Amino acid sequence: MRRTRRIRCWPLAGLALIAIAAAAAAPAAPPVERQREILRMLRQDCGSCHGLTLRGGLGPALTPRVLAGKPPEMLRATIIHGRPGTPMAPWGPFLDESEAAWLVERLLEGDTDAP
Repeated sequence: MRRTRRIRCWPLAGLALIAIAAAAAAPAAPPVERQREILRMLRQDCGSCHGLTLRGGLGPALTPRVLAGKPPEMLRATIIHGRPGTPMAPWGPFLDESEAAWLVERLLEGDTDAP
């Protein structure tokens, strides 16, 4: 009877799943020119309520310290759909879901300077 050697691929499958999950969690960065447009919109349009330095105004501050602990999905939904009954307008007509996710990541990291 011949014994065959089994190759265990479970560790590789596990690593592949982790890589896929990490890729799904990190939003794809828009092209550099679009990044500049989004960050300009953040400073000019969002800044009119949230303060030109994003430290607050009519709307709350958008600093990493203030946003810490808030679910990124909630922040993304707020950007896309706004907050009814408040001055927070929906930005969905100007940003798609992936761009809003990218912007939330920048806000949470405090990385809002143009590339």
